[in-house]
This record gives sequence, structure tokens and C-alpha cells, in this order.
Amino acid sequence: MSKKKTVSLVLSSGGARGLAHVGVIEELENRGYEIAEIAGCSAGALVGGMYAAGKMPEFKDWICNLDRLDVFSLMDFTFSSRGFIKGEKVYNALKKVVKDCQIEDLPIPFSCNAVDYRTGQEVVFREGSLYAAIRASGSIPSVFQPARHHRHEFIDGGVVNPVPISLITNHENRLLVVVEVNGPEIHYIEPPKKDEKGNRFLTIPGWLQDYRIKMRQFFPEGIKEEKSTSLSSLNLLTRSFDLLQDRFCQLLIEKYPVDVMVRVSRKQAGTLEFHRAAEMVEIGRQKAKEALDQLENGSN
Repeated sequence: MSKKKTVSLVLSSGGARGLAHVGVIEELENRGYEIAEIAGCSAGALVGGMYAAGKMPEFKDWICNLDRLDVFSLMDFTFSSRGFIKGEKVYNALKKVVKDCQIEDLPIPFSCNAVDYRTGQEVVFREGSLYAAIRASGSIPSVFQPARHHRHEFIDGGVVNPVPISLITNHENRLLVVVEVNGPEIHYIEPPKKDEKGNRFLTIPGWLQDYRIKMRQFFPEGIKEEKSTSLSSLNLLTRSFDLLQDRFCQLLIEKYPVDVMVRVSRKQAGTLEFHRAAEMVEIGRQKAKEALDQLENGSN
């Protein structure tokens, strides 16, 4: 297969926005591109790992059928100052859908990154347990507790390398396709109401809306904080991390000769809004269509 159709794919961090990676991958496949290598960070590690394992249909079916209540039930909350979600419950649920495997046994070369909590060094996973690597890569600071693995504690790879182009081992002989889902507001598009087959996305049932309204009376401080223009300490920390990550993304993109750049605005979804999975998949597909049309029309 020629360079024009062989891809080295880089998938950025970005929480629930990272589910746009699914739509990008589907569009690449629909156009006949062969993904020969994948490097991912955080959410990009999750999606990339599922695809490299040949389990994208199972993963997509699972994640796109989670509603708000499902997502909430998978959050194992804790009062730890190191992160308010343990992060084990959701991965245990996913393991029932897609079994763990060894990275070195995957049919497509895959790598992802994390940061050693104590040394601050970037660690690259190219072998060992797929889930251990994904869990380490996706330990968002202040949200998920650090992941323990082989006497080390890891936090989100996005702290030092949110767009891990540096992990790709061969992009000179392939198209380098980068998907970055922490983009500025200029890349925002109106959320689609239907998928590519014309099916409407999941909506919140009436009984759940009533439940949310009733529950608000028990959390008056939370509602007040939402309306406030000031930031809580947690929101301030998260916002600071986002700003740093956005700047890192821009610098990394400028450093490498990227052939196809797919960018999704940070405004498209919140970090933990995984109930919007199907919507984000479709946004990723639309963004990929735009970028690939530009590539293919420009090469004709």
C-alpha cells in the first residue's frame, strides 16, 4: 500500500471529547486508509488501544449506550485529596466487554504515555497489560487517583505530552494523521442530532429529568456554585491544567510535519460527559471528513 493510504495515527488526550477519535478512525477506514501504527494519550490511549486490539465495535457499542445514570454508577467516588474518582470500577466494567491482553501481541503496533508521579518523567508503554497502560495514561490529575503499577504511580500523560507524536516510530513513509480534541473555540461545531445512519442520539428520559430536579434540593451549594462566576479550587486547578495542556498541544503540533490535522474544540464536551459518546463519535467523523477532503482534493 502506498504512503498516501498508510497512516501513522496520533490520538490526543481530552476525556470524553476523545470519543471523537472513534469517528475519525471509522472515516479513515471507510476511505480505505490502513492504520499501521497508533500512539495515544489518555482518552486517545483508550480508543487507540481498543482499535489496535481489534475490538472497536464492541467498545463503541458499550460506550455509546451509556446514559448519564450509567456513567454516574461507574464513578467510584472517594474523598481522597489525590483524586475524587478511583477509576477501577469503569475499567472492570469494560474488561467484561473487552478482555485484557498484552500490548506486544496486538495486531497493530500501539503505544501510549503516562507520567511517573514521583519523578515527573514521561513513561512510554509498548508492552505489558493493555489495561494497565490505558489506566496509567488516563489518570487525569485532581480527577482520577494515580494508577499504581509495578511500584510506580502514574498520572495522565497529557501533563507532559498530550499529543504524543514523539511516540510514533515510523511516519516518514506514512501519512501522519493527528487528532487533537483540546482545540480552541474556532473549531466548535453545532452538535449533531443524528448519527451517520440518521438515528437520533440518546436523550434524557423524562423520569430522569424529574429525578435530577428533585435531587437539586439536597445540593443547594452545588447549584449555587454552578451559577457563580468565580471558580472553586478544584475547578481552578482543572482549568489551569487545561490551559497548560492546550498550549502544549499547539507547540507539539507545530514541531512535527503533520499531513492531516483533525481538531475538535474543547467546548464540544466536558471531560466527564461520557454519556455524549455517540454525539462525539459523529463530531469526530464530520471533522475527519473535512480534513480528509482537503487532503484528497489538494492531492488531485
